[in-house]
Amino acid sequence: MKEQSNKPEKIATRAAYGGALLEIGALNKEIIVLDADLSKSTTTKKFADKFPDRFFNMGIAEANMMGTAAGLASCGKTVFTSTFAIFAAGRAWEQIRNTICYCNLNVNIAATHAGLGVGPDGASHQMNEDIAIMSSIPNMVVIEPCDGPETKKAVFEAVKLNGPVYLRLGRATVPVLTSDEHVFKIGKGITFRSGDDITIVACGMLVEKALDAAEELSKDGIEATVINMHTIKPLDRELILESAKKTGAVVTAEQHVLNGGLGSAVASALAQECPVPIEMIGIDNRFGQSGEPDILFKEYNLTTECIVAAAKKAHQRKSSS
Repeated sequence: MKEQSNKPEKIATRAAYGGALLEIGALNKEIIVLDADLSKSTTTKKFADKFPDRFFNMGIAEANMMGTAAGLASCGKTVFTSTFAIFAAGRAWEQIRNTICYCNLNVNIAATHAGLGVGPDGASHQMNEDIAIMSSIPNMVVIEPCDGPETKKAVFEAVKLNGPVYLRLGRATVPVLTSDEHVFKIGKGITFRSGDDITIVACGMLVEKALDAAEELSKDGIEATVINMHTIKPLDRELILESAKKTGAVVTAEQHVLNGGLGSAVASALAQECPVPIEMIGIDNRFGQSGEPDILFKEYNLTTECIVAAAKKAHQRKSSS
């Protein structure tokens, strides 16, 4: 008899995206999917195999893909475009700005293989700046789900939204942290854990590490609130301010450069309305490099231990003020 595993289920957010496209594609005949010759890796091949008349491989021509997506959206279609994050946010930025966002068109850019989690592909393919790049464009919504089920919910909610969306997805498998009871709403964070001493705001792969950090902090008598801030833009300022006023100190955690990411957005909100001590976990002005994700996360200080240390520092700063 096969033994049951106590390990949590794992699924890559890119894989969950492909499955979500299949489901929503069957429900909504107006959905069109474009890919830049990476459909197996982005998992849009699932949609292509099921709905070949609504899938278009645009080749290695990301800028042209975004322009085509804008044209289709202007004719009433709901479009999903996919490629690696380095190409989606980097190579096609002008077309995203001028043809999609400027016209506020219903195009969803599902960018996979974001961040250091790409691992051995190295610095050239580790897009660690995309949240900053996409957040800077007017009309753009920026979402980074923390797990597979949340990715599916994000896809379904993005279709309801009339305007451009950037979905930041990963290559590596991640534990399932959410359940059917977690209500996903664009622009509304989710409190995973409540505590009175420190607030930890995280997104994507760092949500799991934030929860682990909260458990470690609890052993030292520091109780943390952990917020899954899946939507970086628009930011749930209300939830952040409410928690910051209660705990008096904040830590942010993200797999992204510190400039222009989740930490910057949270710091801006706090500075304007509730200035409290804040520490940020993220990539500090460095490019990535080739290596296994776990090793890279240690090298770039994106670990549970780093979040614990930052939380203790912020808590100490609060106590000393």
